[in-house]
Order: sequence, then structure tokens, then C-alpha cells
Amino acid sequence: MSTSPAVPAIETTELRKVYEPGKVAVSGLTLRVERGQIFGFLGPNGAGKTTSVKMMLGLVKPTSGSGRLLGRPLDDPEARRRVGFLPEHFAFHDWMRADEFMHVHGELQGMSRAEREARIPALLERVRLGGAARQRLRTFSKGMLQRIGLAMALLHEPELVFLDEPTSGLDPFGRLLVRDIIGELRDRGTTVFLNSHLLSEVEVTCDRVAFIRQGVVVKTGSLDELAAGRRKVRLRVEQVTPALVAGLAQWGSDVRANGDQEVTLSVENDEALPDIAAWLAAQGVRLYALVPQPPSLETLFVDIMGGDGGTEGDLL
Repeated sequence: MSTSPAVPAIETTELRKVYEPGKVAVSGLTLRVERGQIFGFLGPNGAGKTTSVKMMLGLVKPTSGSGRLLGRPLDDPEARRRVGFLPEHFAFHDWMRADEFMHVHGELQGMSRAEREARIPALLERVRLGGAARQRLRTFSKGMLQRIGLAMALLHEPELVFLDEPTSGLDPFGRLLVRDIIGELRDRGTTVFLNSHLLSEVEVTCDRVAFIRQGVVVKTGSLDELAAGRRKVRLRVEQVTPALVAGLAQWGSDVRANGDQEVTLSVENDEALPDIAAWLAAQGVRLYALVPQPPSLETLFVDIMGGDGGTEGDLL
């Protein structure tokens, strides 16, 4: 049973988790993730990300607040049946062969033997483990375990997939593989909730991201929305003059001369770039380069979180 695209994949209102007096893991998570999005979940160590994910998956009971997964309450087994999950810390049955492991999890998902036999070999090939199907998991490297965990999470073709640090332990080729698979999930309309500390991976895969601190959403948006007003432009011209610096201020802020031939300024978005080029030409300024420099997700993270890197182990 699929969910209407109008129904968000995830919706939470003031989810709160208190483990004991004085230890608040999540103080009030309000979040909405639309269907078909690749959504990044970001925050410093101790921001409450892991506990938030566990509450959304029904693995931890909230102290208060509410939420829905694929249109159903968080504790509804029907919703969880349509969800895939790759945890950051996993302990697989290492005495099993890879194909046995996949069949067991397929049975747990209610898949018929015919469905499993049709799906498992192709999925193992997709995560580059086809040649290791009869190999026991105890012989797998960390990267191989990460990849079979991903295959397990996708086995029953879920509508919503939670990936917690999916590229941990992977080499650059493995990270590219995960990135490609996430792209394929997007093409199929699958919603992916991605929790990763590798901001470069989030930057190239996610449609939207949320920044959280102590289980509270600080900011949500697409990278373009979050970068508004923080986009820099670098100009290389024949000669920087005070008049040039003053004139460029009409399109942005923080106009700075960096030597005799380079100027930088901050603009709201790229819409101003053609006007800047036309104005420079009208002033008779020889323009050698006009390079937009959008801020990296790492820069946005530091700006939005106020430089607070958190403390390892503060919260869950």
C-alpha cells in the first residue's frame, strides 16, 4: 500500500525525549520531509540526531510530542513495514553467508521465496558483492559490511529509507557507489533521510537539509535557500579603483579589494551577475574573470550553528 504524494514522508511535532532528570536528549523536534526528497539531517556531536532517528523509527518511545511516518503514527507497524534502515552501528549475524543473511531479512519483511530469489542476486551485484554471496560475513571488511547493510535496507523496496552514516568505512569508490544508489532511489521517488557527518557527501546528494541543535531544528532549506546572501563573487579586472569598489556596492555587500586586480563581494544570488558584467563594460572596465563562489555546506554549517561544534558524548 503506497502513500499519496501529498502526504509527507515524515512529520513530527515537538518530539521530546528525556532519559532521566537533567538529561534531555531531544528537547522538541518539529520537522517535515516531503515525499521523494533526499533529506540531510545535520548537527554537531550531541545534537540529538541519533535519538531523533530512533524515535521516528519507533525504536525509542518519545517522552512527549507526536509524529507520523508515511501518513501513519510512528508506532504503527504498517508504516515501519515500508521503511528501510541502515544503522550507523550494526552487529550482523557473522556466521551467516551473505545470501543467507539477505534471505533471513527478506523473510522478516514478509517477502516470498520467489521475490527473494529474484531480488537478492541483483541487489548484491548492485552493491558489488555478487562474488561474495556465499562468503561468511565474519570474513567481510568494514566496507563490505556497510554495503551489505545497504542492500539489506533496500531489499523490500521501501518507500522511505533511513541511512545513518552510510559511507562510514567506505573508500572513495564505495562512497561514489552509495551516491549513485541514492540517485537511483531519487529517480524512483523513494524518500531518503540521510544522517552523515561527511558534509561533502550531503552537499552533492541532498535536496534539502535541516540543522539541529539539542533536538531542535535551527534551520531548514535547500542549499540555494540557505546560501542566500552568503554567495560570494570574485572579479578580476585590469585595475581596481575606489570608484569601482563603490559602484559594485549597488549589487551586494562586503565589497573588498584584494590587491590591484581582484575584488570580491557578497550577493543574494546569481541574478545580479549579468548586470554586474554589463555595468563593468559600460564603465570601460576590462573584465578578465567573474567567478561565483557559493558557500560550501561546511561554511553554512559553521555560520548557522554559530561555530558550536558540540561536545562528543554530550547527548545521544
